[in-house]
This record gives sequence, C-alpha cells and structure tokens, in this order.
Amino acid sequence: MTTTATATSNQNRGLLLGLGAYGSWGLFPAFFPLLKPASAFEVLAHRIVWTVLLMFVVLAVCRRLGDLRRLSGGTWGLLVCASALISLNWGIYIYAVNNGHVVDAALGYFINPLVSVALGVALFGERLNRAQAAALAIAMAAVVVLAVQAGEIPAIGLGVAVSFGVYGAVKKVVRADPRVSVGVEAGVAAPFALAYLAVLTVAGQATVPALGAGHTLLMMLCGPVTALPLLMFAGAAQRLPLVTMGLLQYLTPALQMAYGVVVGHEPMPVGRWAGFVLIWLALAVFTADAVLRARRAPVPEAPQKDPIAT
Repeated sequence: MTTTATATSNQNRGLLLGLGAYGSWGLFPAFFPLLKPASAFEVLAHRIVWTVLLMFVVLAVCRRLGDLRRLSGGTWGLLVCASALISLNWGIYIYAVNNGHVVDAALGYFINPLVSVALGVALFGERLNRAQAAALAIAMAAVVVLAVQAGEIPAIGLGVAVSFGVYGAVKKVVRADPRVSVGVEAGVAAPFALAYLAVLTVAGQATVPALGAGHTLLMMLCGPVTALPLLMFAGAAQRLPLVTMGLLQYLTPALQMAYGVVVGHEPMPVGRWAGFVLIWLALAVFTADAVLRARRAPVPEAPQKDPIAT
C-alpha cells in the first residue's frame, strides 16, 4: 500500500472513530434517564466504579499496567486534578439530563471550544487573533442574552463548559498514555464513589441491587458507555487534523440539543433561540478562522501512532 493510500486509510478510520465518539456522547441524553430513579450522585458513583474496572482490564490487555509505576509525582498530581474536574463535569451533566436541562448541557458543549481559547490566553499566554477575539466577544454577548431571557446566569451550561475546558487544559500538560490517564482519573475517584455507595446501601437508599437485575445491568453499562467513546476519541485524535476534530465536536451538542427539543420538549422561547444563534455565529467565526489557518499550515509528514493499536 502506498504512503498516500495508507494516510487515506488512517484518516478514514479516524473519521469513523471520531463520529463514533462524538455521536455516542450526543446520544447520552437517551441513556441516563434509563437509570432513574437513581440520583445523579448515585449514577456518577457507579459510572466511576464501572469505568475503573473496565479500564483496569483494558490496561492489562494492552500491557500498560506497568506505566502506572512510571508516572511522576507531578503527573499524579495533575491526574488527581483532572479526576476532580471530570467528575464534576459528569455530575453536572447527569443532573442536567435527568432533570430536563438537556438543552442547557448542550449549550455548555457549544461554548466549550471558546472557553478553551480563553483558557489558552489566561493559562498558557496564547494570543488571540482578531477572529478569535470577535468570536469570544459574540459568545459573551450570547451568555448575557441567555441570562436575561432566563432571569439567571446559565449555570448548567457554564458549569459544563468551564469544568470540561479546565479539564482539557490540565490534560494538555499531562504526559501519559490516554488509556493510562483515563484509568488513573477513574481510579482516584473510585474510593470516594465506593464510600458513597456504601453509605447509600447502609441507609437503604441504594437502587442497586434493590431495583433488580435489569437496573443493575444498566448501571454496569456506565463503564463501557463512559470508556469506549474516550478510547475512540483517542484513536481519532491520533489520525485526524485538529480542524477536523474541531468540526466533529459540534456533532455532540447538536444531537443533545435536538434530543432536548424534540424528545424532551424543553422550552425554546425567542430569547433562548437568540442566545443560541449568537453562539452559533461565534462558532462559525471561530471555525472559519481555524480552517483558514490550517490551510496555510505545512502538511504533516506522517500520522502519529494510534494508542489503541498498541
């Protein structure tokens, strides 16, 4: 197979992995309501426990368990922060989905790329060009419009966006295999999750196994439902240009918003539509600038090795 054919094959596989990851995240609003009447905290605890068990198996099969001993103290500290941030993000998201705020959660993931840009300026000294500055200004105006329409700050959307944005900033400086970092993040939170589940059980408020085998199986599915999209994302990120990944990420909030409006029948008054239109305008400016800059950048010689293939 020629080099060009190999690169095309890698990009096609990366595209499928990217669609699988972002499409899966976009369908999460259809999964988490199946876990009711479990509370958001109980679902979060099970999500952490079953994810760490699955990632232990993945690391063992991939012969990566030894990497845990080679992590530096600084890396462990960063992964502890990442664990707290992703747990917070999961908790907010599960609460939103199970309490009729899917559109608010979708707003958070629409805003997230712009939050990441703002964090790049604040934390890493990156400079904004005119298009990026304009996109951020439009996004801030959108948040103001949404706050005025709702009569309050869109806390769920901002909570989702900021927690995931800071999580991404932490992961930017972590030097570890994606599978190892995901496993460690879940492992750090696992003792707290297990302690919470123990308290629920002693208090007689746990839904597992009280609601039967079907409910227990759905809770166990939280592990693969969480880990598999992350692994697909890792494979896609190794194969696809950043611009392609940036465009694909809008699939997730688009599907979530469609679910919230069409299936959840969440209200979309004119003011809310106006806020979302401004967000989409900001993303259009941001994306157009990214595409133009990518076209001017030199073409990479070869794709990086896929961590899933090792």
